[in-house]
Amino acid sequence: MASEALQEIRIKYRWQAIDTENEAIEQAKATQTEYQPEVLSNGDTLKQLLARSRYVLYKKASDWTESQKQRAELIFEHYADLKKAYELTMALSHIFENTTDKLYGLARLAKWHEKVRQSGFKAFNTVARSIQNHYETILNYFPMLLPSLLTVRRTVLKSKHSELNSEG
Repeated sequence: MASEALQEIRIKYRWQAIDTENEAIEQAKATQTEYQPEVLSNGDTLKQLLARSRYVLYKKASDWTESQKQRAELIFEHYADLKKAYELTMALSHIFENTTDKLYGLARLAKWHEKVRQSGFKAFNTVARSIQNHYETILNYFPMLLPSLLTVRRTVLKSKHSELNSEG
């Protein structure tokens, strides 16, 4: 779900780039000049960069090819929100790939949730709420957690859920 939230942000920027290019083409036609899109250092236009970065954003940075590294650098340079969203996505993935204890999983998910709240990304709030609503099942992914800690966490999550709902 986090990857889908990230892609939603990328697609929003892609539509903006398409609209900007269409307006520039129409302006060039109206003034009878040739349209010349801005070409980035890797040979892509912004529209192409956003289209071609789809798979880059699904992969861990350590798995990027050289051209993907260059593309990621460019996209993050032009779209800081995409970098932040990518980092949130990778952080959630890291929690599930590297946490071997429910207690740590619980703490890491809570910290991730706070970063999402601070980011202001609506799509990621949906992911965070889904985790909140299904946290007992999700925590089963990690090994044993003491029942008393689960009760405390349930209270904290309900409080956070109330805050999210009141924010709108």
